[in-house]
Amino acid sequence: MGGDLGPEEVVAGARLAASELGVEVVLVGDPERIGDAGGLAVIAASEVIEMHDDPAAAVRTKRDSSLVRTAEAVRDGRAGAMVSAGNTGATMVSALLRMGRIKGVSRPAIATPIPVPGSTPTVVLDAGANAECSPAWLVQFAQMGAAFSRQRFGIPEPRVGLLSIGEEPSKGTPLVKEAHCLLAGGAAGPEVHFVGNVEGRDVMSDAVDVVVTDGFTGNVVLKTIEGSMRFAMRAVLAALDTDEATKAAGDVLLPALLPLAAELDPDTYGGAMLLGVEGVCVISHGSSSSRAIVNAIRVARDAIDADLVGRLAASTGAAAGS
Repeated sequence: MGGDLGPEEVVAGARLAASELGVEVVLVGDPERIGDAGGLAVIAASEVIEMHDDPAAAVRTKRDSSLVRTAEAVRDGRAGAMVSAGNTGATMVSALLRMGRIKGVSRPAIATPIPVPGSTPTVVLDAGANAECSPAWLVQFAQMGAAFSRQRFGIPEPRVGLLSIGEEPSKGTPLVKEAHCLLAGGAAGPEVHFVGNVEGRDVMSDAVDVVVTDGFTGNVVLKTIEGSMRFAMRAVLAALDTDEATKAAGDVLLPALLPLAAELDPDTYGGAMLLGVEGVCVISHGSSSSRAIVNAIRVARDAIDADLVGRLAASTGAAAGS
């Protein structure tokens, strides 16, 4: 209900997912605004948490909102996962308060795939759930990020890096330095292959599979990359439309550029995953198209099939008990 494009685009994506993926999709929201559900089940919710609402306050006061009811559906076993293109903070708070945390997880984290042309995406976490973090939380983010990368992208031994301003262990803030000591000392357990500090330029490279950072820095990185990619694509398209010669070159180049554009398009990846809660929660971009919703539902289905929540519990619990 709270997405930038309104319920129409989400409903269209849900109907496509049901037909293309063969999964049962349940819509949650105002039945009148949802309109033709195309045979999909609808859980009625009379309230909407808007993009401008304070997440925590809205979840507490709007108990009949679509986000809260969706999280409750997962908690109560009526759904296997929640997918939302609405208020990111409220999605996270709803999932955390209604589903609860995985035992032993201090704080959930948002894991966002960053496209790497010609390679598997780099998973960045935290991408915005926790503006301030402790070194121990970053260790758990490394554990959960590695487990997620194995499940989502089939990487047997994901390389985990710690985002800093230099590769040397002595570089970075006190948080980064202490987290580096813990990770380098094996605090994350044997399942985490820590490769040391990485820099911002490494995020969109094949040098690392998982990048760990605090939520403030991770969100800045994510938004900077999104803006840079949009600028680059607009600049290329503008350059191919300046005169007859460049237009002719564009006719030749565009077929080769279209697959790259699709690879860089956030809609291709469906959304980010909230890791650390007792349920599958996919957070889609606010402006998600129907195709993005299909891909988000695909991500949710795969996470259920692979028992991602169980894997995350095992990854954090194993290290805690070692």
